Amino acid sequence: MSDIGAVRALALVGLSLPAALLAFLGAASLTGRRLPERVVGFSTAFLTGVSSVLFAAAALMALATGTPPLILSLGEWFSAGESRFSVELLLDPMSLTFALAASLISGLVAAFSHRYLHREPGYQRYFVLYAAFLTGMLLVVLAGSVEVLFAGWELIGISSALLVGFFHDRPAPVQNAFRVLVVYRMSDAAMLAAAILVHHLQGESSLAYLFGHVPGAEPMPIPAGQATAIGLLLTVAAACKCAQLPFSGWLPRAMEGPTPSSAVYYGAISVHAGAYLLIRAFPLLERTPLVCVLIGLMGGATAVYAVLVRRVQTDVKSSLAFASLTHVSIILVEIALGFHRLAFVHLLGNASLRLFQFLRAPSVLHDFHEARNALGEASAASTTLLRRLPDPLVDWLYRLCLERGFLEDLIDRVVVAPVLALARTIEHVERRVADIIAGEGGDGGPARDGRRG
Repeated sequence: MSDIGAVRALALVGLSLPAALLAFLGAASLTGRRLPERVVGFSTAFLTGVSSVLFAAAALMALATGTPPLILSLGEWFSAGESRFSVELLLDPMSLTFALAASLISGLVAAFSHRYLHREPGYQRYFVLYAAFLTGMLLVVLAGSVEVLFAGWELIGISSALLVGFFHDRPAPVQNAFRVLVVYRMSDAAMLAAAILVHHLQGESSLAYLFGHVPGAEPMPIPAGQATAIGLLLTVAAACKCAQLPFSGWLPRAMEGPTPSSAVYYGAISVHAGAYLLIRAFPLLERTPLVCVLIGLMGGATAVYAVLVRRVQTDVKSSLAFASLTHVSIILVEIALGFHRLAFVHLLGNASLRLFQFLRAPSVLHDFHEARNALGEASAASTTLLRRLPDPLVDWLYRLCLERGFLEDLIDRVVVAPVLALARTIEHVERRVADIIAGEGGDGGPARDGRRG
């Protein structure tokens, strides 16, 4: 087997294992069969571990042999007019490296989750959603066509919202999961619009040709206006997934889920999915300065917001979530400035660090109290910028950060309230029209208001 064939085979099997795990656990859950915890935990950790080994071998082989980016086509689903819908994977050192990181991190968290959720009533349900997430993440990472990208994007969003509401016996997780789902639906809508626009412009769904990742091929010759439209839609999709302003309000609500899922979603992998998408789309973004400026401003503003809000958090998980958001925002600034390789290295480093911190979160308070008892009560507070500001301004900033910038109230008033008012108006008009039609019916029956038609 040639080097190219070996890389393709290793990557395909590495992707198939999480999908097989999802099919196995999903079938057992749908048929009402409760599997032993050892079977669920061992199969998840084993298959994700084997998947990471396969991706490691594929990445090392691609780097060692200098294998060019490969497009692995799994066939055409269907065609409509001049548009073709196909399943393609893009295999290059960047995608294989991130697939390795995703599968390795997922394997570590799976082993941790097996003990953390021991005897939890929703143990099997957790791992079904976990397998769905890993499958979706690998599809996003390896996507060579917009259909594969959208399928993975959907799996990540659905599994994320369901895991936020994992403890659904309490009302707060369900409400927070609904908030997360609404933001993710906005991300999915932007992604779907971008997919439709890509199909309309090039008649096919290849992201490799759209972004210019094929050796010797230039990015698709799309006019500047249309390229800007695609870039803006991808930016909105990434901003929602990365919790960028003004969509940052859902991030602390997502901490309602189990700590292992918070680690893999909002510390290590999922929160970086949007940044990875923009890194892959960098050849397209280079032709759209307006989109790059927007990404840079959004990332910079979110970084400042996350730094300030993190200082007033009272729980470890929320503090770590905003710390992760700070670095994700800086990664977006690096992408906007053209340092996409630096952004990718930064992404991998931040994911590894936040994974460790989130998994340590349950015991960090205990360690903190022990260290404080050993060192005494003395603190070495350093002089910071906030100490140089006037007290009224510091108090205002504190209230603003404590309420997380009033983002959710602002969105409720500016977006949610008008949409609900419009929906109620449309419903009222629909009822009036239905009453008029019912009153003018020719069957001679009584109208809704008691009069005869």
